[in-house]
This record gives sequence, structure tokens and C-alpha cells, in this order.
Amino acid sequence: MTYLTLQLPPNLKFTDEEFELLVTVNKELGLELTAEGELVIMSPTGGETGNRNFDLLGQLWFWNSQKKLGKAFDSSTGFKLPNGATRSPDASWVRMERWNALTPEQRKKFLPLCPDFAVELVSETDEVKDTQAKMQEYLAAGLLLGWLINPKDKQVIIYHPHQAPEVLQSPTSLSGEDILPGFILNLEPIFA
Repeated sequence: MTYLTLQLPPNLKFTDEEFELLVTVNKELGLELTAEGELVIMSPTGGETGNRNFDLLGQLWFWNSQKKLGKAFDSSTGFKLPNGATRSPDASWVRMERWNALTPEQRKKFLPLCPDFAVELVSETDEVKDTQAKMQEYLAAGLLLGWLINPKDKQVIIYHPHQAPEVLQSPTSLSGEDILPGFILNLEPIFA
């Protein structure tokens, strides 16, 4: 996925409603808003990245449909983080008690919380350092477990609060640990 960051004049700020409207009328674009007010435009992915995302989401969906411990989301879901950024991880999950605490109106809009679990899948055109910065932003907002998956290098960086990121080289699977109990992501099709 290619990212283009559009610098906006400092006095131009979007309300939540204005940003949601901008996203709605530009559905073909993936849009995020940084905490600094920069508009990030993400191009559609290529076939290989799209297939990897689909595989990742399929595995997460299957586990979640069996356990029913929370709600899983794809990259079209916006999360309004406490720092003012609106981000859309490639895959994410929120515990059921946090989902149930949202009002019906909040559930229809960008979710006003950070996911408990988030995955960023590095595509051929992504800058790894930019994706690492997003993972740090999620951690600062309350993320409990994050995976940055880099298929090209067959590398995974695991993020936990208050810990240094853990780098794994060529793992075959990842555990959801106690955040997603029983979830094991098979990385073989993602690294193939």
C-alpha cells in the first residue's frame, strides 16, 4: 500500500463529522488523519498484499466466530485515538466488554477507542519505519498486543505495553497470548 501524506494548513482542522464525510465521499481511497492533522491517503493494495490481508482476516474471523470474545475489524474501520488521530489497522479486535460499552451511535461512526489488538501488514511499497511509528501510536493509545508483519523480510515485530518490541525472524505462527486466548495465526500462507 502506498501512502501519501498531505500537509494541511495549521488552521484547517476537521471535526469528526467532517472527516467522516470526507471518507464517505472518497470511498475508493483509504484515508487516515494523524494526531498532527496530516491527511494520509493510502492507495489500494496489489494482489499479493490483498490476498495476505484476506488470509489474515479470515483466520482472525474464524477464531472470533468460535470464541465470541470480542469484535474483529478490517482495514476499512476507523479508530479515533485519544491523541486525535483516526487510524485504520489492517486487522484489529476489541474485547466484547469495551464494544458493549459503546453507544449504538458510537458504533456507527469511527470507534472512539484504540483496539485491544492490531495488525499492520507491510506491503511492498510501505516504509517500515512509518508502520513502526503507527504501532507506537497504538501502544500509546492503549493497545494490548500488536503485530507488525513484514512478508518481504519474513519478519514480525510484536508490541506489548511497557516493553521493548520483540523481533521474530521467520516464525511459522503467532500466538494471541492471553489477549486473544487460543488464537494462533498461521504465517505460512502470509509468508509464501
